[in-house]
Amino acid sequence: MKTNRANRAVRTPGGLSVRLDVRTLTVVLLLLLAALAASVVLIGTGDFPIPAGDVLKTLVGNGDAGQEFIVNELRLPRVLVALLVGASLGLGGALFQSISRNPLGSPDVLGLGQGATAGALVMIVLFSGSANAVTFGALVGGLGTGLAIYVLAWKQGVHGYRLVLVGIGVSAVVTAVNGYLLTKADIVDAARAVVWMTGSLSGRDWDQVWPLLALCAVLVPLVLANARGLRMLEMGDDVSYALGVRVERVRLLLMVAAVLLTAAATAAAGPVSFVALTAPQLARRLTRSPGPNLLPSLCMGAALLVTADWISQRVFGADQLPVGVVTGVLGGVYLLWLLVTERRAGRI
Repeated sequence: MKTNRANRAVRTPGGLSVRLDVRTLTVVLLLLLAALAASVVLIGTGDFPIPAGDVLKTLVGNGDAGQEFIVNELRLPRVLVALLVGASLGLGGALFQSISRNPLGSPDVLGLGQGATAGALVMIVLFSGSANAVTFGALVGGLGTGLAIYVLAWKQGVHGYRLVLVGIGVSAVVTAVNGYLLTKADIVDAARAVVWMTGSLSGRDWDQVWPLLALCAVLVPLVLANARGLRMLEMGDDVSYALGVRVERVRLLLMVAAVLLTAAATAAAGPVSFVALTAPQLARRLTRSPGPNLLPSLCMGAALLVTADWISQRVFGADQLPVGVVTGVLGGVYLLWLLVTERRAGRI
């Protein structure tokens, strides 16, 4: 075993050598603990408050009948959706920012959320679709938008700034389409659409948990298995080719995974803003590590969304805001702070 101050190289009996960044591993563990602690507190928050100790007893099957119904049927699915949506957005944002090599290359800026919104609006406005139809429409809209961005950005490969610029253009077009669809909706469908477009976890149940959990169970290991190729891509295509990375194959695979994660998260909770943009940036600041920081971004996204949902319920009470409003305010404040600090440092 070889060690230094910041990293630890562990060699397994089979000869496999794994390098562990101690600071990154510590940040991941702390973020996981923060997300789980916030989840327990959130489950106990509501019109019928439940102490954290009783929440834990109920989760392991030792609560009374009333607590089991409130925890397992009413509140636990919402918290699980928040964790999965936050994790999906955090990981999707880290993938896009790494592929584009641009901190603004997130699903919020590239228009994937707007594309998913367009698909959902078509189902709501034109077909008065059910919740399942709206979910399907959001998935199709997000995937279609991602495909359009990839095709339009292709020119002997997909490069960072071209991807961001094309994404901004597609986002503007899709936003205009969304506005047009809202003008064609009747008042009931328009109100339903606006609530969905804000991003909300209200009313989420096990029907939203299982599909998102299954998708994450497939995509997260796939993304982590290609983390080395993604790290090589950040050094440029020529260097990646020289190191044996199949550049376009890895890039396309990871972009598809990021689009699926973002579209599924949007389908489950609506276009929750700024999580995909800020989670990778905050994770990178905590780890102080170069590279995509995939696991820290995933954990940061989960912790951010659960905390934002707790704020929306605890601070605003009966007049609680949709979680998308809270993340928008917090993300906007963070972005302004980031711009001010970058300007003071002379980098912009």
